[in-house]
Amino acid sequence: MTSRSLGHRAPLLWLVLPLMAGLAAGKFGEFAPVPWLLGGALGAAGLAVFAAWRAPRWWAPALGVALFLAGGASYALHRARLPAWDSLPRREARLGLRIDRVFPQPEARRAAAGLATIVRTDEHLRELAGQRLYFSLALKRGEVAPVRSAVVTAVGVLETLPRNPAADSFDGYLAGAGMNFRLKRGQIVAEERAAAAYYRFCARAAAQFKEILGRGIAEKRSALAGLLRAMMLGETHELSDEQHALFMQSGTMHLFAISGLNIGVMAGALQALLLLGRLPAWARFGVGVALLWLFVDITGASPSAVRAFVMAVFLQAAFVLRRPSNPLAALVASALVVLVVAPLQMFSASFLMSYAIVAALLVLGLPLGEMWLERWKPWRDLPQPTWTWWQHGLREAWHWTTTAVAIGVATTLVSLLTGMQFFRLLTPGALGANLLLIPAAMLVTLGGFASLLSGLVGFGPGAVLCNHAAALVLWAIEELVRVSVQLPGAFVPARFGAAWVGPVALAALMAVLLAGYAVGWRKERGGWWPPFAVVALVLIFGVTFGK
Repeated sequence: MTSRSLGHRAPLLWLVLPLMAGLAAGKFGEFAPVPWLLGGALGAAGLAVFAAWRAPRWWAPALGVALFLAGGASYALHRARLPAWDSLPRREARLGLRIDRVFPQPEARRAAAGLATIVRTDEHLRELAGQRLYFSLALKRGEVAPVRSAVVTAVGVLETLPRNPAADSFDGYLAGAGMNFRLKRGQIVAEERAAAAYYRFCARAAAQFKEILGRGIAEKRSALAGLLRAMMLGETHELSDEQHALFMQSGTMHLFAISGLNIGVMAGALQALLLLGRLPAWARFGVGVALLWLFVDITGASPSAVRAFVMAVFLQAAFVLRRPSNPLAALVASALVVLVVAPLQMFSASFLMSYAIVAALLVLGLPLGEMWLERWKPWRDLPQPTWTWWQHGLREAWHWTTTAVAIGVATTLVSLLTGMQFFRLLTPGALGANLLLIPAAMLVTLGGFASLLSGLVGFGPGAVLCNHAAALVLWAIEELVRVSVQLPGAFVPARFGAAWVGPVALAALMAVLLAGYAVGWRKERGGWWPPFAVVALVLIFGVTFGK
């Protein structure tokens, strides 16, 4: 494989990389006023168009400069910091808030929390209009949490978030979501405008989903019902403190975020159902995409779920258009869409982990598995028609195991770095745990899908049966995790010696992975060892172990 073939497989990569570099530069310092950045980006883009006709070798660098400058401007515009507020103390404020997202809360808590946009303020706070913030509101007896798109008047304590908080903190998550303020100890004074009918429908459907997934198991095994709801609906508050610690220490907490695994299984299940109706390919695509988005929106449209949805749409569109399926191109295209629509997601833990892990899977895991399979083929000299059933079975088992191990090794390289950056944990045991638990989690997702389908069509016994089947697998998952974290060296408290080490290490690893993939992992270009060398050097020289 040559560097030219890398561009052929994912040409949008050369758009994504300079855009990401510009966003990163904007985050770590405003290197020019926004009008200058936009003007420079427009000028460089015009130069790229001119060069495409008169000087072909210069159009790509010019386009890269345009995207870099556009990325810097995009960060400043979307973050919309108010420097004058950085030195101001917290204060009481009365604000009109349009609810953008609501975080699920335990039923025992009489509170609401989420993200909102300020649509109205008192005269002395008028510069806050249009700013986004995190809110935490206490609810009175009988009062219900606001629904997305509702506009409420709230009063509380307003404080400014740091410009660049630690990546492993909740403030870091909020900054990555574009928040500059936090409203604490708030109360709802009045509802100015009710939520749109569609979002009220989504809220009712979410409650119905939660009820269906608890049928037959919520009263008997509430902990397992919580695990099922967390995996299917992303409601991690359903996990107990012990469960949360277990899955974090084992490196398997990603199973309970609605992301690529869950959305991929749901998309496949929906397409399988639609095939039974013998619909044309375009009709299956349209109906499947609409139903999949409805599920994503009902469960809260978390950024990880939306990213997985976009990637699933690109993959399915390639199939409908009769184009070769190209997961790497779909991954890069979905990243470009996300960065254009919501560029600040690039700094969130879930964005970096999901895209880096899937990229490692595609550019290192799959080629490494193919190399291992080529190195040893059972009964290479025997014609396959002469094989017995157990020989075919052993070959398939070897193929599956080798591919799974190669993928696990590749993704573990990324998770070792991101685990320390965002969770301050080094989880070497995650490789073995994920090899066993990811297939099991897929079975749970299928069981939850079948339960929801049964409950929605009114087949209650089917929902109970599917819930019990999913709960049985979840019980096995929890017990395996409980055993795995007790093994010596399964997890170690660790952190980077300096804040800059994590981002630089991850960027270096991704650069080495892409370079190796571009040259086909040829031995004369370093072979398979450079990514492992990068991670080893980081662990030796850039990490502090222990709490």
